[in-house]
Amino acid sequence: MPETEPVAFPQDRTCPYHPPTGYEPLRTTRPLSRITLYDGRPAWLVTGHALARDLLADQRLSTDRDHPDFPATTKRFAAVRNRKVALLGVDDPEHRTQRRMMVPSFTLRRAAELRPSIQRIVDGRLDAMIEQGPPAELVSAFALPVPSMVICALLGVPYADHEFFEGQSRRLLRGPRVEDVQDARSQLDAYFEELIDRKEKESEPGDGVLDELVHRQLREGELDREEVIAFATILLVAGHETTANMISLGTFTLLQHPERLAELRDTPELLPAAVEELMRMLSIADGLLRRATEDIEAGGTTIRAGDGVIFATSVINRDEEVYAAPDTLDWHRSARHHVAFGFGIHQCLGQNLARAELEIALHSLFDRLPKLRLAVPADEIPFKPGDTIQGMLELPVTW
Repeated sequence: MPETEPVAFPQDRTCPYHPPTGYEPLRTTRPLSRITLYDGRPAWLVTGHALARDLLADQRLSTDRDHPDFPATTKRFAAVRNRKVALLGVDDPEHRTQRRMMVPSFTLRRAAELRPSIQRIVDGRLDAMIEQGPPAELVSAFALPVPSMVICALLGVPYADHEFFEGQSRRLLRGPRVEDVQDARSQLDAYFEELIDRKEKESEPGDGVLDELVHRQLREGELDREEVIAFATILLVAGHETTANMISLGTFTLLQHPERLAELRDTPELLPAAVEELMRMLSIADGLLRRATEDIEAGGTTIRAGDGVIFATSVINRDEEVYAAPDTLDWHRSARHHVAFGFGIHQCLGQNLARAELEIALHSLFDRLPKLRLAVPADEIPFKPGDTIQGMLELPVTW
């Protein structure tokens, strides 16, 4: 492995759909590089596609965030990493047990069954935008409410509370202060504590995932209240934040590539491949975190037990050995083996639902608003910093 100066991680992007320019040296030192985290701690950064898939499937890498050696990429993350996080923050066998409870609600078949209701939600948001008339701010008018309404219906969470939990999710993921993150987590805990109380008192449970957890797993002692709250928090936050960012950033990216967008309009059957390519290129969850529990030989060196290991998905998904011309948006390549959803036992549980939402949202948006365009110059539109899920803060559009 070439010896180079450690690169600081994370860094901000200069273009919202390209990796930070500061990561450019990492593309020449694949598949493994040394980095420095915000607090000066060294860690390993995985940047090669083949090695990433190998290591993400290696159970010698732990996701237990409560361990003092677990890497933190921000002060915000460090402030709450000892709080229980279902699925993402536990290892087998606990993870296997938790995932088994959730899998039936997130299968490909279940996502297909939800498509008509997703379409109705998308149509309703577009109806409201069209009725109001241009211009519009697409994040608040469309990209955020669509996945928020979908995940609320799936979980059995009242959408009437969306302003509260969307606001707390923003504070949890972006702060800006450590105190904001801690308070947001406490506020969400209290919200779900009260919601669980209400659901326990219902004589007939609803058909949401949270209703199932309360009326079966909690009642039968398979889960305690803290675990139900942890499930609800990760499913609600991850279930709307990630897809909302993909819709907004995917829209921006398509508008910046008019020839690709025209091809997609002319050949709508390309849409599933386009969604995969957008997920590969955008890599919005850039920095999957692990801790080595044993020494691991990888990339021509040794990752020592206790070392932090981070997966730079934005660099991994542009590995020239896997993707020809990786910085080019190309619907005709096979991008399905990207790691935007992770890989291995912790691969994103909601990926089937996310694909369905993205296909429906992007198709309907550009079908019903064929003259959609940016309302201000692209370089004036704010996007998110590199220490959180990537996406647009605002997206002013007109038609």
